[in-house]
Amino acid sequence: MSTELRKLLFEVSEALVTDELEALKFLSLEHVPRRKLETIQDPKAFFEVLQEKDMIGVGNLSFLKELFYRINRIDLLTAHLGSSREKMERELQVQGRAQSMLQVFLEMEINELIKEDNLTLLKDILQRVRPDLKKRIDAYEEKRKENYSRQEVRYPVSESAHPEEQGAEGEAAKQHGKIYKMKNNPHGYCLILNNHLFRNPLHNREGTLEDGEAVKRVFKWLQFETIEYMNLEGEKIRETVKEYSKKDHRNMDCFVCFIFSHGEKDKIKGVDDECVNIEELVSCFTGTRCPSLAGKPKVFIIQACQGSKHHPSVTVEADSSEHLEVDASPLTSIPDKADILIGMSTVEDFLSFRSCKTGSVYIQSLCEKMELLCPRRVDLATILTEVNNDVARRELDGSKQMPKITSTLLKQLIFEVPQ
Repeated sequence: MSTELRKLLFEVSEALVTDELEALKFLSLEHVPRRKLETIQDPKAFFEVLQEKDMIGVGNLSFLKELFYRINRIDLLTAHLGSSREKMERELQVQGRAQSMLQVFLEMEINELIKEDNLTLLKDILQRVRPDLKKRIDAYEEKRKENYSRQEVRYPVSESAHPEEQGAEGEAAKQHGKIYKMKNNPHGYCLILNNHLFRNPLHNREGTLEDGEAVKRVFKWLQFETIEYMNLEGEKIRETVKEYSKKDHRNMDCFVCFIFSHGEKDKIKGVDDECVNIEELVSCFTGTRCPSLAGKPKVFIIQACQGSKHHPSVTVEADSSEHLEVDASPLTSIPDKADILIGMSTVEDFLSFRSCKTGSVYIQSLCEKMELLCPRRVDLATILTEVNNDVARRELDGSKQMPKITSTLLKQLIFEVPQ
C-alpha cells in the first residue's frame, strides 16, 4: 500500500464515528461476509478488509467514494477524495441523497435491523445526520404507546358482534398491503433474451421464435414495455442485463426478464458458447445495485437447453406428429435477496422439452395460463404452480418434466389486466 493511500485511510478513519462505521459495514454486506464484518470494531480494520477484498486500492477508490456518499459524509468526499455530491449523483445515476438513504433503510428493514417495535438503530443513525427526523420518530413511538395503552383498557368484543366486517371487506382489509402495487403504465420492462441461431448450426434452437412471440403477446397485453434481443454472445448478455439494471425504474412497478438459450448447470450460453452465470445476472437487480427497483418484484423466467450436443428428437403422445428437443439443467440457488422470483423450466439434473414447431412446453404453458388466470386476478406464484402441474402431467414418450419455482417475494404479484 502506498504512503498516500495509507495516509488517506488514516485521516478518514479518524473522522468517522461508531454509528457511521456501522452504516459502512451494513453497506458492504454484499462484498464482505457478515461474520467478518461483525468482528470489526474500528474504521482502520474495516478499510483493511476492503483492501483484502480488492474493493479499494491505489487508483481504485470508487467504492470508497460511494460509501461516503451514501452515509452523507460529503465533507470527506470533498476534502480527501476530490469528489462532490453532484459528481457522485452523476456517477451513480441516483437522484439525490434521499433515494440512497431510503435504499439503506429498505435493506435494513429486509435484514430485520429495523422493525416496527425496534427503531433503536435507525434513531442512532438519524441522531448523527438528521436529528430533526429522530425527534419525529420519538414522537411516533410515544403516540404508538398511547394508542396501545388505550387498546389495553377496551372491553373484549366478540368476533361475531360485527358480522358485516367479516365478509369481503374484512378479507380485503387482511390482504391490504400484501399485494405489490401495479398502477403505472407501463408497469415495467419485459426483457426477452432469445438465442436462436448459434455459431454452430447444430445448436440452433428451433421453436424459440414461437416462445418469443407468445411472451411478447402476453406482456404487451399486460401493459409492459416489451423488448426482445436476439442471438446474443455471452458478454452481450451480461452487458444487456446490466444496462437494464442501471435504468431508472422509479415510475415502474416491476421488472420481468425471460432468457431462452442453451446452458449448463447454473449457466446460460451465448451464441458463441460462452457461459454466463445466472446468479450473476440476477444479482444485478439487488437493492444496492438497482435502487429504483428496491421493494418491487423482479421476475426471471429461464428456459435453458443443453448445448454441447445436438439432441435427438423425442416423440410425444401417439396422436402428435411433432418432435421435441431436450432442454437443460436449472439454477439451484438464487441470491438471498427479497422480491425476486425465478421460474425454471426444469428441476436440477433433468431435461426439459422444446417443440421445433410450437415452442417450449414450459413457456407455452406459462403464456396460456397467464392469459387464462390473470383476468381472474390470480397471483404469479399460483400461476407458476399451475404451470408446474400442467407440465408435470404430460407424458413425453415415457419421459417427464418438472419445472421449478424459487421465490423470495414478500407479497402477492398480481398483474393488472387492462379493462
